[in-house]
Amino acid sequence: MTGKGGVGKSTVAAAMGMRAAAEGKRTIICEVAAQHRAAELFGAEPALFEEVEVAENLWTISIEPDEALREYVLLQLKVRAMRDLLFRSRVFTYLAAATPGLRELVTIGKVWEVAQFDRKVRAGRRYDLVIVDAPATGHGIAFLQTPRMYAGIARVGPIHSQALQLDAMVTDHARTGVAIVCLPEEMPVNESAALETSLRDEVGMAVDHVYMNGIYPKRFSAAQTKTIEGAAGNLDGRARFAAAAALSEHRRNRTHRAQLARLRRRVSAPVSTLPFIFEPALGLDSIRSLGDRL
Repeated sequence: MTGKGGVGKSTVAAAMGMRAAAEGKRTIICEVAAQHRAAELFGAEPALFEEVEVAENLWTISIEPDEALREYVLLQLKVRAMRDLLFRSRVFTYLAAATPGLRELVTIGKVWEVAQFDRKVRAGRRYDLVIVDAPATGHGIAFLQTPRMYAGIARVGPIHSQALQLDAMVTDHARTGVAIVCLPEEMPVNESAALETSLRDEVGMAVDHVYMNGIYPKRFSAAQTKTIEGAAGNLDGRARFAAAAALSEHRRNRTHRAQLARLRRRVSAPVSTLPFIFEPALGLDSIRSLGDRL
């Protein structure tokens, strides 16, 4: 799940998770860069790098890159003394922080591990669906390209073979799909179209679906709108404010529909809409209603 920052991709990821869990799929929402919005949304205690059950058939995990790197080293080195020596080394800590793309690589590696039926960690659960709340547009492209970059840098050895394995998972359309979340505004539409092209041409991933989020409802017909416009000048007090609000919402819906038409012309993936939720804060009922629309 990706898209321009602020378009609601975390909300849509949560809605998709709730819907999948309701259908009986054992589902986990993976948040990257130590984010933990999903756990907070479900009222669970945020926990870094732990699989937290937030509802029936639904878990979340917040992937912290340093913990992902530590787990990777623990799985690679079998001798405890060597592992302890490495973690105490300031040189190792400095190199790990300075190596470009390493945090992204171990993050994708943890996503890969979570998605395996034969888990590498003790007591690892098996999941039917892994939803990744990926970074926003530009960072998301670099994030998904990391395994291929490392496979090219490390021409031989375990890093090379493991990076190839991660890249194969990311680009296998039978196993991994991409959903782009957009808003009915000019810049998000432009970025979503460019993102689809970049994912296809630069990463080798096919986009399965684009969700235009936050569409205003169409409440009035053209005739009704004309009637309101004609009456607005003769109204006063609350009635005048109500008429102005109605016309404003009608114009907003018209603008949203125009951006929706632009999006459908510019992307090749199917496009679905999600309604604007008129609530001061999104709760589980609102998220569940979005899930029913997915």
